[in-house]
Amino acid sequence: MASHRKSRPVGTRAAGIRTPAFATAALTSVALLSQSANAAPADDKPSLEEVEKKVDDLYRQAESATDNYNAAKEKTTKQRKQVDTLLEDVARRTQTLNEAREELGSFAAAQYRTGAAAPGTATFLLADTPQDYFDQTQLMGRLTSRQKGAVDDYVSEQSATMKKRQEASQSLQALTETQRDLKTAKATVQKKLADARELLSELTAQEKARLAAIEQRRQQEADRKAAQLAQQQAAAEKAAQGAAAPRESTPTAPDSSYATKAAKALAFARAQVGKPYVWGATGPDSYDCSGLTQAAWKAAGVDLPRVTYDQVNAGTTVPLADAQPGDLVFFYDDISHVGLYIGNGMMIHAPKPGAYVREESIYYDGESGIHSVVRPA
Repeated sequence: MASHRKSRPVGTRAAGIRTPAFATAALTSVALLSQSANAAPADDKPSLEEVEKKVDDLYRQAESATDNYNAAKEKTTKQRKQVDTLLEDVARRTQTLNEAREELGSFAAAQYRTGAAAPGTATFLLADTPQDYFDQTQLMGRLTSRQKGAVDDYVSEQSATMKKRQEASQSLQALTETQRDLKTAKATVQKKLADARELLSELTAQEKARLAAIEQRRQQEADRKAAQLAQQQAAAEKAAQGAAAPRESTPTAPDSSYATKAAKALAFARAQVGKPYVWGATGPDSYDCSGLTQAAWKAAGVDLPRVTYDQVNAGTTVPLADAQPGDLVFFYDDISHVGLYIGNGMMIHAPKPGAYVREESIYYDGESGIHSVVRPA
């Protein structure tokens, strides 16, 4: 007898309640939506502070790559001059070698005309008189002696030419590698700057306004620290003037000649205020950071190296508290930025792409950003 009991619908039990299939699907959807909602904050855009830090990092990386670019560019110029000099030397030696080869050829022709064989009985028999034999023997002797000297000169010149050709080849290879480094550094700079511009372009007008407010607060804090340093330096100067040993006798105090040169460097730097930062530029219409300090001190008669990590070694390191106008202030562990100290915790520098040469607190990126202070030699 067939059973009249209805089949149990497919489903699950939740808290003792039978749940049909469509209800299970609904609960699953709710669960998935809940998970998505919980995961949403992780996908939110970065905060403005994070964006600002990222942009600053990109600019710093671009400036570090700029130093690599500047170093490779300077090295390329020197290597190209070296290669040109070597190639000119090789061309000159090759010409000398060709002349020596022609001289050897003329000796060979002369021997052929006078008789290539060594003088002997046969030659004597061919001579019309004993005097003819004697004259011919003397000529052959002279030709042989001169030819030997010519061969020695030819061999020596050939060896020197081959050596110069090898040097030229090696220098050309080194130049090619440096040009490759130059191209890589340039691409790195351009990529970092493009990334920074892209980040900034994604911000709304409201976010840009908030970012400007954050920057303003940072600037105010930097100015506060600069004023504090100025007070400390003024107090130290006053104390030194009243002390038995004047400040000028201390090793870190600049002499009058340094102060004169520093004044010239600062006058030059102030005249550049308002000119744009351009990576790799050394003036007169635009500068990067080390290009500005190099040009400023050149105006004072002091030649500084081109890049920051060489400039940092071009003088005497002094404590920040003893910084004097004209000193170089370096930033970050990789020494990728430099400014010209003007006193009272302030400096003139070429900050970054998109900015202009300006006066600014040395604490513009926080106290931890300062690497060292150097007094140019």
